[in-house]
Amino acid sequence: MLKTGSRSACLGWLVLLASSSACADDIKVAVAANFLAPLQQISAQFSAETGHQVLISSGATGQLFTQIKNGAPFAIFISADQKTPAKLLAEKLAVPGSAFTYARGQLVLWSADAKRVDAAGEVLRQGQFKHLAIANPKTAPYGQAATEVLAKLGLNTKLAGQLVQGDNISQTKQFVDSGSAELGFVALSQVYKDGKPGQGSVWMVPLEDYAPLYQDAVLLNSGADDAAAKALLAYLKSPAAKAIMHQYGYLD
Repeated sequence: MLKTGSRSACLGWLVLLASSSACADDIKVAVAANFLAPLQQISAQFSAETGHQVLISSGATGQLFTQIKNGAPFAIFISADQKTPAKLLAEKLAVPGSAFTYARGQLVLWSADAKRVDAAGEVLRQGQFKHLAIANPKTAPYGQAATEVLAKLGLNTKLAGQLVQGDNISQTKQFVDSGSAELGFVALSQVYKDGKPGQGSVWMVPLEDYAPLYQDAVLLNSGADDAAAKALLAYLKSPAAKAIMHQYGYLD
């Protein structure tokens, strides 16, 4: 049985679906890199049910914010934090009252080497690696979270010369995938699916070691009158979308 909140979200989506399914539209969405894979799966399911096509552009939250400020015609912004959608609302670039938290992300330390990262993250203190990848903390919330973890461990100065920065969390993981860095701080969603980690080795960073990664979505001004965009935002709240998010390790 659905909980009251889930039932309301589902009914809201069905109402929007009924009003928008008559005409299939394209929906331009800007999404933070950590949520790209889940959104692709959610969008495929949404498109199959509605006929609407979701056109996705992915990048660092800060980079996408700049694109939106410069007039990029996105209808929806799916952020990796709460403050960036709030800034868009403050600058009157998004529809008042449309922002909501769709998930809480988790940070992990990951290596493609199945034996390199231990379950307590002691590999960071041991220092037997040349490079540690993180996303740019100025533009990527997961990069900011990584710097918070290093500071709490007292390693930010010690490891400063070994850091390599990705423009976003996807590039950060690519550094580790390619061997350019032996390990890196990435989003759990990048290495976790169907309830379990994928290949490699991982340290699940304790949630108390960094500020909560609450992630908000918001309807942008160009989508204010777009029924299809509103239907997609409502679908993000549906039990079907939440189930996919949970498969990638996101918390409610």
